[in-house]
Amino acid sequence: MKDFSAMVEQEKENWEYVAENVSYKEDVARADTIKGSQFQKPLLEFHGACAGCGETAYARLVTQLFGERMLIANATGCSSIWGGTAPSTVYTTNEKGEGPAWANSLFEDNAEYGFGMHLGNEQLRARIADSMEAAIEAGEVSGELEELFSSWLENRDDGELSYELAQDIKPKLDEVDGSENIEEIKRLKPYLTKRSQWIFGGDGWAYDIGFGGLDHVMASGEDVNVLVFDTEVYSNTGGQSSKATPLAAAAKFAASGKETSKKDLGQMLMTYGYIYVAQIALGADMNQAIKAINEAEAYDGPSIVIAYSPCIAMGIKEGMNKSVEQQENAVEAGYWHLYRFNPELKEKGENPFSLDSDEPTGSMRDFLLSEVRFTSLQQEFPEIAEELFGRAEEDALERYKTYRRLEKSFEPEELEGDEEEDESEE
Repeated sequence: MKDFSAMVEQEKENWEYVAENVSYKEDVARADTIKGSQFQKPLLEFHGACAGCGETAYARLVTQLFGERMLIANATGCSSIWGGTAPSTVYTTNEKGEGPAWANSLFEDNAEYGFGMHLGNEQLRARIADSMEAAIEAGEVSGELEELFSSWLENRDDGELSYELAQDIKPKLDEVDGSENIEEIKRLKPYLTKRSQWIFGGDGWAYDIGFGGLDHVMASGEDVNVLVFDTEVYSNTGGQSSKATPLAAAAKFAASGKETSKKDLGQMLMTYGYIYVAQIALGADMNQAIKAINEAEAYDGPSIVIAYSPCIAMGIKEGMNKSVEQQENAVEAGYWHLYRFNPELKEKGENPFSLDSDEPTGSMRDFLLSEVRFTSLQQEFPEIAEELFGRAEEDALERYKTYRRLEKSFEPEELEGDEEEDESEE
């Protein structure tokens, strides 16, 4: 270890050179791909999370994809601590001064808090639309600005396109003498871009304390995106068991092993039929993770992405420097499953459910024994551990079979006309 002040002086010149001379190459590849996303400037930096924390990689990725137009409502928990440690915030801006607008809410009402942000923005954007329509009808605009207004009215709900149109409209507004309608649009011009509304929180919030509010917001049908950092335990408050805690894991309030199965939050929300639902693990399948996040944001309706997030509370025996590999191990063992449910595909006559992880090939028992939350149970209560481990293996296999059945059940049925035609041919 070396003195911090000496290291700052030593590295100051290097830092200044990089900051002033090295820029992001954002046009190398499409931003919605693994390669392209990593050329985008992350609008999350210098967080204070534990080394190897599984949460920060997901949040960072989302800012690389949508950061310049993001609004984030963050439930109290680990993500609100590393995300907003006073007197600074980890969220930053691009060279245009654009970046995520972040705020922290209580544990129990974060979904409603983010929902309110979304509704407030949509009300203001509705006023812009009314003013544009009135300005066009009254002949207060013409030529290029009229075309831009018409294009915005047609594409106002397209995040990327509304952002591009906003860049063209703003300077044109300054060239127009203000009628009442034009002045209203000028006042509200920060809202020309459709916001990408995100609601962040952990499993303690989403599965337990804030579930009622989450269910209410998801059921509303409004265009909001939820990202759940699933650490499978109340991480920030000391490792208490939650409804996301798996069968057989030892945690506070479940010292002799949790005797009930993990709540299947994703499958519960799929029953609505109009909510985009995905379960991901970045370390297991980066392609699937980035595809799910992009699909969730693009979906015109409520979406939720449940992200497997290794935590120091799990006690990964090889250390948190192996947290990415542990995500892959979890999927290979069938402990964690990857899937996407996209209601838009059903409207197109396609299967909306895709089970993206293969049939388990790894050993479930070996995976359980690679984490202290399971082996501690074995040491303290060996007989109970053996029983619960066996049940955990059965539970994981049954969940995989359930997803397989679910995928098959969503297969589009043949049209009656097609069936009648087949019968007549016979």
